[in-house]
Amino acid sequence: MEEKKKAISVVCALIEEQGKIFAAQRGYGAWKDWWEFPGGKIEPGETPREAIIREIREELAVTIEPTEDLGTIAWDYPDFHLSMRAFRAKIVQGRLSLLEAEDGRWLEKEALSLLHFLPADEALLANLRKRAGWE
Repeated sequence: MEEKKKAISVVCALIEEQGKIFAAQRGYGAWKDWWEFPGGKIEPGETPREAIIREIREELAVTIEPTEDLGTIAWDYPDFHLSMRAFRAKIVQGRLSLLEAEDGRWLEKEALSLLHFLPADEALLANLRKRAGWE
């Protein structure tokens, strides 16, 4: 009988500015040096929208406004099952600072494919590429 994996619910933001999207490089853990869209775990009692605003403030020192709910990506990692709610967002206050990430880049949509993204983030990108007007 297969052991049930731990389930983790997270949020991420595709922060857009001047036609570019921000990506962050992880600086810690098993997935160190992989790229991702910033975000983090949803705390008990928090809505996904509240969680993404809080997480981005904690990680990047800016206040964002989620502008579009991009849906949820489910992904089985070796040690856990991830449910990742994604939002398109814009910065409404502050200047972006890397408080947790090793590196960060503003990239044109076409250039996102050049980075080594975490599997769930790559699945999100694949879904977005299927949408009209994405690339």
